[in-house]
Amino acid sequence: MSPPLPLPFRHAICYSGFRDGQSPDAGVFPSKAEIASDFELLQGEWDALRLYACDTHSERVLDVIEEQGFDFRVMLGAYLAAERSNPNCPWGGEYPDSVLEQNRQKNRREIDRAVALANRYPAIVEVVSAGNEATVGWTDHLVAPDSVVDYVAYLQRHIAQPVTFCENYVPWLAELDQLAAQVDLISIHTYPVWEYKTIDEALAYTCENYAAVCQRHPDKQVIITEAGWATASNGRGIPPENVGECYQKRYLDELRTWAADNGILIYLFEAFDENWKGSDHPLEPEKHWGLYRANRQPKLAVG
Repeated sequence: MSPPLPLPFRHAICYSGFRDGQSPDAGVFPSKAEIASDFELLQGEWDALRLYACDTHSERVLDVIEEQGFDFRVMLGAYLAAERSNPNCPWGGEYPDSVLEQNRQKNRREIDRAVALANRYPAIVEVVSAGNEATVGWTDHLVAPDSVVDYVAYLQRHIAQPVTFCENYVPWLAELDQLAAQVDLISIHTYPVWEYKTIDEALAYTCENYAAVCQRHPDKQVIITEAGWATASNGRGIPPENVGECYQKRYLDELRTWAADNGILIYLFEAFDENWKGSDHPLEPEKHWGLYRANRQPKLAVG
C-alpha cells in the first residue's frame, strides 16, 4: 500500500506582494493593509499560497491570515544564499570566501526563522521548503546538495509539518537522489516557455517533466511549486512572439484542468507582476508572470 500523501490537492499560487518601490533587496516590504488588499483579490479562487523567505513579508502575511481570518494554507520557504561560487551562472555567481561564510551563517539563521514561524502558525503553515533553486547549474545562490540535506533534516527534527525543497525538475533526475530520499515530498519547477516550447507543446512538456521525476522517485509525492507563462519579454531567454496574455490564459487553463483531473498540487507562478525583478528593461520577462499586473489590474487569465 502506498503511504498517505503529505499534502492534499488545493488551488495554489505563488505569492510575493512587493509593489513598485518595494523589494526584499531594498528592505522595503508591503504593509499589512496592502497584503490584506491582495488577499481580497485572491480569496475564493485560491486555497494555498507559496512564500519564498522567512522575512518581514512572510511574517506579515502569516499575521494577516491569522488576524483577519483569511482561509489560506501556506508553504513557507526559507531562502538560501550562496554557499559556493558558481562560475556557470550567466549573470554572476562568484563571491569571496568571506561572503560565502557569511552566507552560511545567514542561512542557518534563516532556517531557524523557518522553525520559529512554522511553530508559531501551525494551523496556517502546512509545509516548509528548505530552499529555492539553489542546486541547479545556473543558479547565483548555489548550495551543495548535502548541505541542503542537512537543512531539511534539521527542519524535520524541529517542526511537525512536512519538509520539501523547491527546484527545477532537471536536478531531481540526476544529482539530487540523496535529497529526494530525505525530503517528505519533492517539489519541482517546470517552465516550457523558458525552454523555447510553443504554447501548443507546453502542457505535454510539463506532463513529461512531471512524469520523469515521478518515475525517478516513485515512493515520493511529487508536486509542482512553479509553473507559469510570461506575458511580456524583451527577448532575454524568451522570444517575444512566444508570450502574451492569451498564451498565459491558455497554458494556465490547460494546466489547472490537468492538475484537477489528476489530483496534482500545483502552485501557479505567480499572483502579481513584480517590477523589482531582473534588469531595468520594462519588458524584462522576470517582471511579467503575474495573473495580475503590478498595479493589481487583472490579466486575461483571471476569472
